[in-house]
Amino acid sequence: MTSDTDLDLIFKNAAGKKITLNIEEPKSGLTKAEIDAAMQVVVDNNVFATSGGDIVEAVGGRLRTTTLDPIAE
Repeated sequence: MTSDTDLDLIFKNAAGKKITLNIEEPKSGLTKAEIDAAMQVVVDNNVFATSGGDIVEAVGGRLRTTTLDPIAE
């Protein structure tokens, strides 16, 4: 069994659609304040282009852990 943790950063663009940026293997022990600060940098600096326009709002972050169980033959 193996597990993998990713950080999802969720934003809204100018069209009101949610955009999720996925960060693989984030450092352990991230705080909400660190995640919020990083997300605000993305919004303030207009770092990414989306089909719905600029990213205009940071909605939230989440850690997503996936567990893989190989099936024996």
